Amino acid sequence: MADLFDKCKSATVSARAREAMEQGWYPYFKAIDSGADTEVMIKGHRLIMIGSNNYLGLTQDPRVKKAAMNAIEQFGSGCTGSRFLNGTLALHEELESRLADFMKKEAVLIFSTGFTTNQGVISALVGRRDLVVGDSENHASIVDGTRLSFGRALKYRHQDMADLDRVLSNNKKDHGVLIVSDGVFSMGGDIVKLPEMVKVARKHGARIMIDDAHSLGVLGAHGRGTAEHFGLEHEVDLVMGTFSKSFASIGGFIAGPEEVVHFIKHTARALIFQASPPPAAVATVIAALDILIKEPERRERLWRNVKKMREGYHQLGFNTGVSETPVIPLLIGDDEKTFNFWKALYEAGIFSNPVISPAVPPGHSLIRTSYMATHTDEELDKVLEICGKMGKKLGII
Repeated sequence: MADLFDKCKSATVSARAREAMEQGWYPYFKAIDSGADTEVMIKGHRLIMIGSNNYLGLTQDPRVKKAAMNAIEQFGSGCTGSRFLNGTLALHEELESRLADFMKKEAVLIFSTGFTTNQGVISALVGRRDLVVGDSENHASIVDGTRLSFGRALKYRHQDMADLDRVLSNNKKDHGVLIVSDGVFSMGGDIVKLPEMVKVARKHGARIMIDDAHSLGVLGAHGRGTAEHFGLEHEVDLVMGTFSKSFASIGGFIAGPEEVVHFIKHTARALIFQASPPPAAVATVIAALDILIKEPERRERLWRNVKKMREGYHQLGFNTGVSETPVIPLLIGDDEKTFNFWKALYEAGIFSNPVISPAVPPGHSLIRTSYMATHTDEELDKVLEICGKMGKKLGII
């Protein structure tokens, strides 16, 4: 009988990681010694952070930190149980009510992470006779949610709504259909073609769920995400969001019709059997939501910084693909060049994220950069200067 652990010694992924560690260019699991901000400290070195999803720059806001500390004083450090049993606090219900009002939806249900929100919602809603269809570049949490459901799961080509129509036309049966897509795709930075998707969904009687993890606080006149951006809030049935980006915390939520949220609340295993979000995390989101509503200038500063960086990269000769958002990839293609570029930036004081397959298709490796409302012009100018210098030195531009 084979030893279950044999694969741990011989797996290609593990071997590549160990090789990278030995050669000094392993880019992952870098321990940060400071708080999440526009600059971070790693082993005594200061780096400009362009690899964070802290879009509104709220993780270090004194009001947000004070809310977290006050929640610990009142409620303690944790809930010691699931939402279903002993883990629901008045704080959770307050956040759900506030989010439902903000999102203009009947009801909201919060989960402990964004990942398990997608897992719980999709697996609860999609039954044996149902069909779930997703974009080929959807986030892994959506993929895992579809795998956990008992329904049939299909994909359509990235952002190809004609292919979505084809998939649905070829699979007409007596079942419910859920179309699921990222609102902003986390690697390419492009926005889902929601108007075209809505037309296809209407044609086939399908429901739409949008993962707005990278859209909330970023897109829309009030920061409500993709549907508000396109003026289609009444056409999207379910909106999923996370708290680990613009809301400076951790957790996730689903917003939609009350009867649907009520069903998910009583059937989603990822909610019923998972420990509840801790008080400090929930209070942080409430404080961040207040700031998001009261300070629209934060989104304005964010988009000013995004415009500056996209134009700056284009002038230098970088390929940023189809990005339309604060996620701006620098497309390279070759894995070795990608890692060499990452290392050069890191050693020059820039924290970025190298991305290779399977997070992106083979041959499409990239440096993922993303920006905050709180980045200063001085910081961004330095990033462009270093990226230009290193890009030319390595033959990338």
